[in-house]
Amino acid sequence: MDAPLPPLLSWPLGALDERGRIDYARDDRSVREVMLNILLTRPGERVMRPQFGAGLLDFVHLPNNETTRQLLARAARKALEQWEPRVVIDEVAVMADPVNLADVHMNISYTLRQTAQAGTLGLTLALGA
Repeated sequence: MDAPLPPLLSWPLGALDERGRIDYARDDRSVREVMLNILLTRPGERVMRPQFGAGLLDFVHLPNNETTRQLLARAARKALEQWEPRVVIDEVAVMADPVNLADVHMNISYTLRQTAQAGTLGLTLALGA
């Protein structure tokens, strides 16, 4: 008989729940919050973990061209593979917004290792023109 799998938990990025208790993120929400934290944290920003993070905000003011989009995708994939062991990164796609030329849309497809559940995380960043 297999032992039950422990729940996926992470420290909450939100506030308190409706009963006034700490609202711990669970399962896919936990993974998505941690992934967002990894993507938006700049390397060197966290004490005791200077390599932590993808530093996507460092790409702001760079031109929205194919090279920048490939660098964004590579930085996101590398950081997520290094810092979020609960998922397998299936694809990181970065596309230019057809209407707002300064925006890029990042779609990350992943699979939870524990449950084999597929998920996606979308993010829009405003770059330079």
